[in-house]
Amino acid sequence: MIPKTNIEKQIVSLSETLSPVSQKMQVWAEKNIFIKWGVLSRGKFHCLECAHSWKPDAQKASCQKFINCNSCRGKLKMHQYNQVHFKEIEYFAVLDVCGGFQVVRIICSHKNMKKNCMPTYFHKEVMQHWINVKGEVRTLSLGTNVFSQAYDSWKYYTSLEIRPKSFEDSPKYRINPYKVYSSTKTISVLKRNGFKGSCCGIAPQILFTALLKDSHAETLLKTGQTDFLSHYLTSHSQHIRENWQAVKTCAKNHYKVKDFIMWEDYISLLRWFKKDLNNADLVCPENLEEVHDRLVERKRIIQRRQHIKELRQEIQQAQIGYEEQKKQFFGLEFTRENLSICVMESVHDFLEQGDMLRHCVFTNEYYKKKNSLILSARFENKPVETIEVALPSLEVLQCRGDKNKISPHHKKILKLLHQNLYQIKKRMKNKKEERAEI
Repeated sequence: MIPKTNIEKQIVSLSETLSPVSQKMQVWAEKNIFIKWGVLSRGKFHCLECAHSWKPDAQKASCQKFINCNSCRGKLKMHQYNQVHFKEIEYFAVLDVCGGFQVVRIICSHKNMKKNCMPTYFHKEVMQHWINVKGEVRTLSLGTNVFSQAYDSWKYYTSLEIRPKSFEDSPKYRINPYKVYSSTKTISVLKRNGFKGSCCGIAPQILFTALLKDSHAETLLKTGQTDFLSHYLTSHSQHIRENWQAVKTCAKNHYKVKDFIMWEDYISLLRWFKKDLNNADLVCPENLEEVHDRLVERKRIIQRRQHIKELRQEIQQAQIGYEEQKKQFFGLEFTRENLSICVMESVHDFLEQGDMLRHCVFTNEYYKKKNSLILSARFENKPVETIEVALPSLEVLQCRGDKNKISPHHKKILKLLHQNLYQIKKRMKNKKEERAEI
């Protein structure tokens, strides 16, 4: 994309002044971001790190997942399959400051390995995120192969080009580097807002933009609530804001949430029952699953006893809005043998699915979620799991069966779903084209 605005021209001009990725950075990456691999071939162990090979001392050693190299003393992860060439790709980030911008430079590193040979490396800067003090970000990146199934199939022969603001919605923008280079430079505003050098497992560009324009993220970081912060910035729901009082209660009582999606559902149930979110006994339960299921059942009984007529009217009214939002996905179904996955096409389906699998897909009104697509996984035409897919990122947010547990078919369901996500993407694209024509 050709830079058109003054800010785009400024960023492109400043990008040219940045020094290239140094040899020191490359050596650091080669030592810190890659796994050390080993492989068993023709009765011998081969270290793909130092090219050493040796015979195992015992037969059981060949079944181990990790083994120590006799030469370099490295802990090697064993490859499951023997082959001629081995390859590993990882990302690392370099934090820099230029022209008053916080710059996050993303480098893609390749490690090529072969038995009885020393590994070779290739490093290429693929993205630069330029963030101003207001938290506004613009990205430069290489081009990608549009015909590849992988979203990060980079064209290494292209140059860094400015991307539109909508690039923030791309999965490429959310790439989280495995590690951040040890020598970092950050603007003073980030330090003031709580950044002390650790990204807490969050992609730096996402963390920095949040710290500069979101007071909730700033508070979570300053109070050490990194689990809540990570969930807040990496999930597509913004329930942390709605549940802010409950979050503060958890922080005061040092409560660790193991399943954030279930906890958020549970807090919404507490709010529905008008419970006090300052009460630690309610907000911080020892057995989250048990109290969650108890409230779901209680709410379901109340709805059925007192509001059965309103419920029917609500379903009819909700159906109109649901069809307007999700009609383009109706008719989607993926099948393999006795397993099938289909889009839920009516609000009544949500009610039946919630009753059969005893979870809160209807109780918590998942049919009103504009940025989620809900699907039903069936085995031999019986519901076994309910799936929530984020739109437009196509990330699988949850896949739960009876009482929010996974079913025996969970892995097959996820595999079938991931193989057919492109069909959902195709329906979204068709909808955009229709709107553009109108």
